[in-house]
Amino acid sequence: MINDKVLKLTDLFQISGWHQKQPWQPFKEGVEIYRLYGAGITGPTAALLRFSPGGRIALHEHTGYEHIFVLTGSQVDENSESQAGSLIVNPPGTSHSILSRGGCIVLAIYEKPVKFLEQETK
Repeated sequence: MINDKVLKLTDLFQISGWHQKQPWQPFKEGVEIYRLYGAGITGPTAALLRFSPGGRIALHEHTGYEHIFVLTGSQVDENSESQAGSLIVNPPGTSHSILSRGGCIVLAIYEKPVKFLEQETK
């Protein structure tokens, strides 16, 4: 949803029961996105990301702060594995790649777009 209307998502902790109703769009290999605001090109953005089992996001660097809240499932990067209920704050200048072995849904809020450091594999 990219507009100036108030957006309210209810039962966010129960997203596994209603995520299929959202207008997901392809994003990366095995990952779909539902943008809450921002286009991800410049400035701040918030989105739900839905990882299929084996879904991944290639190595990227954070140009601003990124906050990830894992709502369902788990994801792993070079730093740790994060289960549902985990909050990860990636500061500017940090880099990582992400994999979700079993699938997950996360809320991602970032102040600036990321810089991809490697190409996606197909």
